[in-house]
Amino acid sequence: MAVYAIGDLQGCHKALQRLLQKVNFSADNDRVWLAGDLVSRGPKSLEVLRFVKSLGDSAVCVLGNHDISLIAAHYGVAKPHSTLKPIMKAPDREELVDWLRKKPLLHVDDELGFCMAHAGVFPHWNLNQAQQFASEVEIPLRGATTQRWLENVYGDEPSQWSDSLQSYDRHRFILNTFTRMRGCNPDGSLNHLVKGTANDLQAKGLYPWFQLPTRVLLSQRIIFGHWSALGYHKDSQVVSLDTGCVWGRKLTAVRLDGDTIEPIQVAC
Repeated sequence: MAVYAIGDLQGCHKALQRLLQKVNFSADNDRVWLAGDLVSRGPKSLEVLRFVKSLGDSAVCVLGNHDISLIAAHYGVAKPHSTLKPIMKAPDREELVDWLRKKPLLHVDDELGFCMAHAGVFPHWNLNQAQQFASEVEIPLRGATTQRWLENVYGDEPSQWSDSLQSYDRHRFILNTFTRMRGCNPDGSLNHLVKGTANDLQAKGLYPWFQLPTRVLLSQRIIFGHWSALGYHKDSQVVSLDTGCVWGRKLTAVRLDGDTIEPIQVAC
């Protein structure tokens, strides 16, 4: 069995099919990890959702910020992106959104030695904390009061973690960390305003979250997406897989069960 991880799809269904063909993916024998943002901006978000859902246990996907936005649009909390109209009109919309909102924010595989979150893992959390906090947020996202919860978790603040955070403030920070994080201030607080490359952040006195000097090093290597301006990046701690497919660049996969990590790509 081969295990592949793939970066942000954002509705690029044809590119996904080409990439899976390139690695000879078999849903019967192999497994694919998807780093979130299945939908939005690309032309075939509905097809992506239906296909990934059809893979069953052969696909592992975590929630990205665009996936959360689709769920919020379904509940009338946010305006849907124009490319999501086919989903909003689809007869199986309820089924697809219900399937999507039950996906995790964090996936951990101790045997392979990898974990995956759309934007990453907050640099001051250890893995046990990250798993606990992800589970805290997954409960209301999957529950009967999802609409009310979503109405209260949109926003940028608080920017700094504290164990004393409670209720919606606590959940907002956790959700933002797993789905929106890129840059951190030197004290570890999140900065959602400055975007661009790692150099752009550093020019503003920020750190990419995975390069914060005080970051807690995890035993698992972190797979993440979300940051197309960063592109493919690999070091001993992280692998970044968002290579801007929806912007006409590339869709990237890596094989997780091999001896080395090397990018496998198709043009978009």
